[in-house]
Amino acid sequence: MRKLLFGTLEGYRRASRWWMRTRGRTPASEAAAAVQSGEVWERFCDDLKAAGASLEFPGAPRNDFDRAEGYRYLSRLLRAGLEAFVEYADPRYPVLHRVVHETVKMGSDNPDNWYMTARISGAHRYRIRGRRNTVAYLAFGTQKGHYGRGGGLPPTGFLEASQLEIDAEGRFEITLSVEPSEGNWLPMEPETGTLIVRQTFLDRATEQIADLEIECLDGSDEPSLLTPEALVDGLSQTSALVAGASLLFAKWARDFQRHSNELPQFDPERSNRAGGDPNIIYYHSHWALAPDEALVIEATPPPCEHWNFQLNNYWMESLDYRHHQVHVNKHSAKLRADGSVQIVVAHEDPGCDNWIRSLGHSSGTMCFRWVRAQSHPQPQTRVVKLAQLRRELEHTGASA
Repeated sequence: MRKLLFGTLEGYRRASRWWMRTRGRTPASEAAAAVQSGEVWERFCDDLKAAGASLEFPGAPRNDFDRAEGYRYLSRLLRAGLEAFVEYADPRYPVLHRVVHETVKMGSDNPDNWYMTARISGAHRYRIRGRRNTVAYLAFGTQKGHYGRGGGLPPTGFLEASQLEIDAEGRFEITLSVEPSEGNWLPMEPETGTLIVRQTFLDRATEQIADLEIECLDGSDEPSLLTPEALVDGLSQTSALVAGASLLFAKWARDFQRHSNELPQFDPERSNRAGGDPNIIYYHSHWALAPDEALVIEATPPPCEHWNFQLNNYWMESLDYRHHQVHVNKHSAKLRADGSVQIVVAHEDPGCDNWIRSLGHSSGTMCFRWVRAQSHPQPQTRVVKLAQLRRELEHTGASA
């Protein structure tokens, strides 16, 4: 279905360009006509309406609660798209901004991350100036494409903080370019269109994110004025993101149900193509629990820079980590005496450490991550009755 959708859209675009050429029109004149007639808005609204089909994808939940979250999810993707492709869409005047955060979520967004992005182009050269500060993990990546255009977000360059030349005061500069550059260099390709920055906390309460700014070295000192063509393109890319991202992750969530309540390793190549961090090994899956059941997850963390587990809704949005414990990480988790960790997902407090709240969900998706780990032990899972788990906790003396 997804390949058919993107193939149809691309075919329509090619046919439209050919039709314009035969009529002696240009994209700029067509865009101006669409703005004058109001067609640009009608087309945008029609595309958004069609994007709602992702909520009907096979396997998607049909209950009122999950569907309400699904429509909220579409509205959040819309906000992300408008910021990325309309407000901050000028690669000659890039702006680092948060496109995924506490109330815009997609693709099993990491509750420990501070995500930033900027629109860039392989046709230009850029410089990032920054100060490292104390956040635990910092990484920069360049990518091409986006979820609305098919093909995911394949990487074109990657640079992690441990590779940076940083001065005694924690300051650094990075050059982004297609051609190699001296010093800290983040590669691009001619098709590169996106910069993504991941800053990962161990402890949000005490760590300070890096101070960062970006400039185009051969661009403009001020943002370009809006044109009809830029507006038409921005709204088109926004609606494509809403449709493409929601459909992609609806398909992932359906496929995860084949191993519900287990945590198999996710294919690293597939993850990288979708915009994942190459330093991370992911374990994505689906979960489903009856009211009297608990999901017990056990692992022994290896030496690593970071690890965490998080609970998501069906649409692969992290649950509300601002107000509830829906994830644990290397800093916050309480380990057992032998260095292993037990994490429990349950609808009510089982009386143990590392309880992950389901927040009204009976099912959803989940993710476990090892970040720059020396090894990647397989997390073990089992579903038990809450009453049985409480007896186990009493027997071992592991009650919180």
